[in-house]
Order: sequence, then C-alpha cells, then structure tokens
Amino acid sequence: MNKILRYIILLVCFFPLRLLAQFESMQDSVVQLYGVVMTADSLRALPAVSVVVKGTNRGTMTNDDGVFSIVVLKNDQVEFTSVGFKPKLVTIPSKLQSNQYSIIQLLVTDTAYLPATILKPRPTRAQFERDFVNARFPDDKYEIARQNNDIAKRRVLMASLPADGREASNYALRQSAQKMYYTGQTPPMNILNPFAWSEFIQAWKRGDFKSK
Repeated sequence: MNKILRYIILLVCFFPLRLLAQFESMQDSVVQLYGVVMTADSLRALPAVSVVVKGTNRGTMTNDDGVFSIVVLKNDQVEFTSVGFKPKLVTIPSKLQSNQYSIIQLLVTDTAYLPATILKPRPTRAQFERDFVNARFPDDKYEIARQNNDIAKRRVLMASLPADGREASNYALRQSAQKMYYTGQTPPMNILNPFAWSEFIQAWKRGDFKSK
C-alpha cells in the first residue's frame, strides 16, 4: 500500500513538471517573423507576395508596402513566391536568442525568354495585293445565322440531322395520342385528304423522293 502511494505521489509531481517543461520548450521555439519584401534590382516594395511555411498550411501575404508578419517555429522553412520573380526559401535559425526575427527579403526578377519570331515582308506589292484580295475570312455569327435561315439549307439539315430527345419524345406522344383518339373506330385515310395531296405534290416538286 505504501508503494502504491509513493507511485501516485511521484506521478502527481512528475507529470506537471514534464508538461510544464514541454510547454516551456514549445514556447521557446515560437518565433515572430516579420520584415519587408523588396525587389533586388530597384529596392521597390512588393505587395501581395505569398509567405508560406513550407510543409504546412500556414501563410500570409505582404501588404501594399511589402511588409509581412507571421508566427513560425525555429528551423522552419519559409518560402517567398510572387508572379514574375524567382521563389526564395529562408530557414529560421535554430539558435535565436529572442522570439523575434526580422528580415529584408530581396526577390530577383524571373526572366522568361520566348523563342524568336522572324517576320518576313511580301516579296512584291503585286503578290501582297493578290493575297489580300483572295484572302478568305471565317464567317461571323450574323453570316452563319443568315445561312442557317436559308430554306434549302434548313431542308438539308432537317433531313440529315437526327432528332433530339425532345423531338423524339414529342413524336412518340403525338403518335400515342392519335392512336388513342381513334380507338374503337377506323382512322381516316389520307388518300382522300386534299391537304395531304397538296403536301405530297409540293414534296415531289422539291425532289424529296429522289434517290440520294
């Protein structure tokens, strides 16, 4: 029983001390990083530069004057990135005496070289005029709409394009409704319908029954 009491007393005394030591160690490793980001060639402040602790989701951005402030840990790697500049990786020293660390970070312009483009003039004025006159430009939306409204082209499109889902379902519903309408009686024959004959004659004149 005395041994159990001694173990309990040791645990009660040891764990708070250990937790306090871990908290002090963690508190000692926290660093307030602040500074300014500038261009390396003209020392101009860079706004909207991403300042991210590598390997984590913690980060911030510089303000309009290029100033930033972020909480990091010792030995953390902080990456500075901005469009048009080369990224820069900075490591927080592990032997800082204080919990604050200030830097002036310079970013170097990232130059991108595009492949060379050679522009050659026309050999002669006559060839330029000939190519300019014979140039073909794609039709704009108004010209395409005008061509689609042509009667002959609409007939070709109606004959060649398949029916979409709405047209197919409407046709099936109309057929079913007509069948139900004439249930129990003989449907009329279109051979005696003058409108059907008129439509047949117009289709025959258009050449709808010619073999394609």
